[in-house]
Amino acid sequence: MIAGIQQIGIGNKNVHETWRWYRKNLGFDVPVFEEAAEAKLMLPYTGGEPRSRHAVLALNMRGGGGLEIWQYTCRIPQAAAFQPLVGDTGIYIMKIKSDDVASMHRTFLNNGEEILGELSKNPAGQQHFFLNDPYNNLIEVVEGNSWFAAGERKIGGVLGCTIGVTNMDNSIAFYKEILGCDTIVYDETGNFKDLSDLPGGGYRFRRVLLRVGKNRQGAFSKLLGDYEIELIESLDRKPNKIFEDRFWGDLGYIHLCFDIWGMNSMKSLCEAKGYPFTVDSANSFDMGEAAGRFSYVEDPDGTLIEFVETHKIPILKKIGWYLDLRKREPGKPLPNWMLKALGLNRVK
Repeated sequence: MIAGIQQIGIGNKNVHETWRWYRKNLGFDVPVFEEAAEAKLMLPYTGGEPRSRHAVLALNMRGGGGLEIWQYTCRIPQAAAFQPLVGDTGIYIMKIKSDDVASMHRTFLNNGEEILGELSKNPAGQQHFFLNDPYNNLIEVVEGNSWFAAGERKIGGVLGCTIGVTNMDNSIAFYKEILGCDTIVYDETGNFKDLSDLPGGGYRFRRVLLRVGKNRQGAFSKLLGDYEIELIESLDRKPNKIFEDRFWGDLGYIHLCFDIWGMNSMKSLCEAKGYPFTVDSANSFDMGEAAGRFSYVEDPDGTLIEFVETHKIPILKKIGWYLDLRKREPGKPLPNWMLKALGLNRVK
């Protein structure tokens, strides 16, 4: 059972400064956990050694996936040795949903943020625009139709991301068969005006948008909402791998994480499709104020996809109210009032 995108991981140099920017500008102001610890199980992606880090998982309570803001504390995180371009393999753009894209475009302009290009429409006819955060992470603000709650902010959480691939058909099969992205919104080839102001956006691409709306199940399915993944294949040049010769946790988008239930079934599915787990915590793993089992697979180009089966989560930290999801019926959504109680942990 896939409830939705739980979070996108962002490697950064200063976890508190980065989180402050995302709280102020994108509304990720409700922490699920904050923890300083060693990443002991990610050895295939951290040079074979445990690495100390500080991480915060934060939500926007209007709905959508969250952010895992992740900082090495034992080493200086490294940037890519080159300017990543559209079509380079890995997570290139984070998609954030809005119910008033034009208003958010004006807001970011008035705030002096770095907007790339004009307000435009994607091949599905949705309004969107692109901006860089202060740490050189590319963000797309796009129309969203799946909301958990109303709010003054015209912006919500993570809707999805754009991933560079080298073989579109192989990648479509992976995201459809493993992650249930069974709706193709568009599949177009050519030059795209709405990408032209992005680095490398003037080349020719094959561009496919996959979406999931129905059949989502799980405790947090109402809060996380629908999700989509855009795949881009470069047709004019050989793409670079964004995380080539770098560690997971270095600067940029480090993984795409899905909230699931039934980890053993997911493990069997991934193995049957030729994508075995590369990391598996096997049992419940303590993440400070939360706990669960997590695992990783690689898509056909090595992009890291994380699965988390949440076991324990703080609902209201001030009174020590923690929810053990293992005692609930699998797939049953949490009631709205309980999800809204998470908002009482808000950090200004």
